[in-house]
Amino acid sequence: MKYVLVTGGVVSGLGKGVTASSIGVVLKACGLRVTSIKIDPYLNTDAGTMSPFEHGEVFVLDDGGEVDLDLGNYERFLDVRLTRDNNITTGKIYQSVLEKERRGDYLGKTVQVVPHITDAIKNWIESVSIIPVDGKEGPADVCVIELGGTVGDIESMPFIEALRQLLFSVGQNNFCLIHVSLIPVLGVVGEQKTKPTQHSVRELRALGLTPHFLACRSTEPLLENTRQKLSQFCHVPVGNILNIHDVPNIWHIPLLLRNQNAHDAILRHLDLLNVASAPNLQEWTDRAETFDNLTDPVRIAMVGKYVGMADSYLSVVKALLHACIACSLKPAIDWIAASDLEDESAISLVGLLSRYDKEDNKNFQGNIEDTDGMKIQVHVIFEKICNANVHTSYASGRHVLALHHL
Repeated sequence: MKYVLVTGGVVSGLGKGVTASSIGVVLKACGLRVTSIKIDPYLNTDAGTMSPFEHGEVFVLDDGGEVDLDLGNYERFLDVRLTRDNNITTGKIYQSVLEKERRGDYLGKTVQVVPHITDAIKNWIESVSIIPVDGKEGPADVCVIELGGTVGDIESMPFIEALRQLLFSVGQNNFCLIHVSLIPVLGVVGEQKTKPTQHSVRELRALGLTPHFLACRSTEPLLENTRQKLSQFCHVPVGNILNIHDVPNIWHIPLLLRNQNAHDAILRHLDLLNVASAPNLQEWTDRAETFDNLTDPVRIAMVGKYVGMADSYLSVVKALLHACIACSLKPAIDWIAASDLEDESAISLVGLLSRYDKEDNKNFQGNIEDTDGMKIQVHVIFEKICNANVHTSYASGRHVLALHHL
């Protein structure tokens, strides 16, 4: 088994999940079978009881596992079906170790973070990485591991130590570390600053892990002198410094990595020279370009409880984007907080739905006097959206989705 570890530094929210997914896409396009693991260093056993305001949506897997939204990205990007065990949390690890201690599995030994917690983490990774997730028999060729949080967080220390031990046990040719970091540009100076990344790499090296690759997030493409500086002070070859600058949509990220020959460098490091070195990403190119060139607008109102955070309904948004691409439409989403439409505002909600309905020549139905009537009205519109090719005209359409929490 080959392991690709993706860590993050400087700040959170850099897009480690999309970066890890995109690396998996490029490797899969080279003919490799890819699986993935997400490590979340929080004490919750899973994301099921966490508020979407805290951590974004709760993604539900086929086996009923309630996990981090990044696993939804993995499934969409890699076309795999993951299990609840593909999401490791501190809570799961500690729960497993404490249950073993209560059963007497440790034979009276003093249970400690090292080696018992770290061993549990390593064993979990090694056992989950061989679970087939692509519908084929046998283990995958590469396991992409994303470590949540940022380097230096006290919560992630046991995981970093366990991953350091895993690297030592499997060897350099079977383990690749990609560190995602920020290259900011100060508005006054206008210079790409490398110091935050230097400090982040230094922190990582102090913990026993040296990055083999840097994935640098920036608003604009990295300048050559910035690459040279990063290479010199972070001890990473220039060819292994990848730039993930801002792009119109996330489907460009795998293309960005391919254009920088990231696959060649990763394959060489992992000693996987007998696979196709030219990934076929034509499907991704078509999807990215199609979305960039959409011009016919469709307005969609989304009514929900957690609309204050964009990631709260990430899977719904992604499904809408995919549907719009299939219909050659450019989506414009209007977010409506359900809490603003309670009690006396219910009439306003009906008026809003009615306006969307009439502007698209739909027949608005239902009874506004009770909750069931409201649900019927929403479902009537929902059914018409599902059959939009029969009931509506796309060009000027407006639609309403109610995001129910049952």
